[in-house]
Amino acid sequence: MLKTLFESSRTTKRLISLAYDSLAITLSLYVAICLRLGSFNIPVTEREIGTLAITIAFTLGAFIKMGMYRAILRYMTPQALNTVFLGTCFSALILAVGSFFTHSFIPRSVPFIYLTVALILLGGPRLLVHHIVMVLNGQKFGSKEPVIVYGAGYTGHQLRLALKATNYKVVAFVDDDAARQGSVFANIRVQAPRELPGIIRKHTATRVLLALGNTPHSRRAEIIKSLEPLGVTVQTAPAIPDLISGRARIEHIRDVDIEDLLGRDPVKANDDLLSACITGKVVMVTGAGGSIGSELCRQIVRQQPRRIVLFELNEFSLYRLEAELQQIIAKAQINVEITPLLGSVQKEHRVETIMKTFSVQTVYHAAAYKHVPLVEHNIVEGVRNNVYGTWYTAEAAIRAGVESFVLVSTDKAVRPTNIMGASKRMAELVLQGLSVRQSKTRFTMVRFGNVLGSSGSVVPLFRQQIKVGGPVTVTHPEIIRYFMTIPEAAELVIQAGSMGTGGDVLVLDMGEPVRIVDLAKRMIHLSGLSIKNEAQPEGDIEITYTGLRPGEKLYEELLIGDNVSGTMHDRIMRAEEYCMSWKETKAVLDELDKACHGYSCDKVRELLMLAPTGYSSNEDLGDAVWLHKTSTARLRVIK
Repeated sequence: MLKTLFESSRTTKRLISLAYDSLAITLSLYVAICLRLGSFNIPVTEREIGTLAITIAFTLGAFIKMGMYRAILRYMTPQALNTVFLGTCFSALILAVGSFFTHSFIPRSVPFIYLTVALILLGGPRLLVHHIVMVLNGQKFGSKEPVIVYGAGYTGHQLRLALKATNYKVVAFVDDDAARQGSVFANIRVQAPRELPGIIRKHTATRVLLALGNTPHSRRAEIIKSLEPLGVTVQTAPAIPDLISGRARIEHIRDVDIEDLLGRDPVKANDDLLSACITGKVVMVTGAGGSIGSELCRQIVRQQPRRIVLFELNEFSLYRLEAELQQIIAKAQINVEITPLLGSVQKEHRVETIMKTFSVQTVYHAAAYKHVPLVEHNIVEGVRNNVYGTWYTAEAAIRAGVESFVLVSTDKAVRPTNIMGASKRMAELVLQGLSVRQSKTRFTMVRFGNVLGSSGSVVPLFRQQIKVGGPVTVTHPEIIRYFMTIPEAAELVIQAGSMGTGGDVLVLDMGEPVRIVDLAKRMIHLSGLSIKNEAQPEGDIEITYTGLRPGEKLYEELLIGDNVSGTMHDRIMRAEEYCMSWKETKAVLDELDKACHGYSCDKVRELLMLAPTGYSSNEDLGDAVWLHKTSTARLRVIK
């Protein structure tokens, strides 16, 4: 019967609450007078009844105004209890004032006694109902999953409150701060990290939630590394900036960010470099809907350009990006014109028309095919997009009078072993040649390694493979890569572009390289799982090696030579590398164009090797169309 009552409509529950509160106010007044007079026989006249009516009417009105009947009991918080207390205090005040105006014979001390009794009768049942509802919903304290919160600061306190309405219960707080250790935090003792193994065994906890607030990534990495051997799932609460901005809520528990694993603390951006080529200018981003392009757009908008031109081939990506940028602009209350345009960087006339029409001053060229195996299987289109798309866009920029042109390049352009890397190095050579040919448009190339969360990144792949029980696939046990977050990469690209003097190759400091298999192992351990191998056949997740993919290297480099110098930014270096004259560059481009037009993939690869790209490869050509064409031609010859 109780369960049926609790599952009734909200309107019914509110009517029941109103009826109960009316009865509780009446009973509270009666009990208060009885306690004051020491007798159950109290005089009742029209004046006392008038006082009661005034008290009930004004109290219920105040409760309605304060939202007492909108609160959901199962999610009742300390704020709701505060509302009950304030409402009851108001009710006692109304009783005192009402008795004065009605000239009733209620003793002066009765409102104070009434306040205490009313608090019990109005607040007590609400707490009782809250507990009963929690029981009926199977959320008794003892049935919740025990979790340990690492961090006994503001974030930890807010996280504990948020978890009360979930299937988790906080059984212990852990904190590095010796001043907090041993104290009682929210009725739970704060303990030292060294006590974690014993806490886990005592409470059979399988999950540690990080509530580290604004702790630097380097310290986060140390903490996470110390938790790896414990065999528990490690997750984290959102950072304080995300909570303040509204991007996340405290109860949005998520897996540990990969940047926390890497322990790389961001360097404070140089505001002058960020704004130099953007603020008050017309900026165009090609490949705006991609991983890097979209983040560039987000950061560019915050620097308040006069207009941002989003140039993208994919319709849905462009639609989604425009909607997101409009939200950023509205929230920041800034005035930026957004112009979303569909098109390909291989259409030189369209690109030039756009640049001239909108008087573009700065271009960030992020449009490229970057997936190594796919470009190996689509050689001609990869070269067309990466080399000629860059060339055509650059020529359009020169004719349109663009001031600054920044190419987003890659570490795979250094001594490439694949078509993608060779095409990106060739694109660099094109811009270097154009810088020699003219000085009207300033060309800058920014080279960096892998970005976390980009299309094709191993991190989301590993997470998905762990989620389904494995195996986790790694190409080679010794493969290593540099990693950087997308926001950091985009921020550094913008700053580097402002430092270019013409034909510069600027290289971003990617920090320490990471062995991919070590990354996979850490992600498995932090999911509370063990690695399955010969030494541990009963483990949870197996790691398998699939072999290097076509054109893939064991490690990537950022510099071709050792001739490198620093810049005004700690994480941006200037590389002095060989470049061709424009006449030499144009000759290579003409020959490459003929080979692409004839779909001679072998000739395309040969020309890229002969050009000063540093490209070398002993692998067979993998272009699907070319392989089919050549195999069909051989069959015809045989017949």
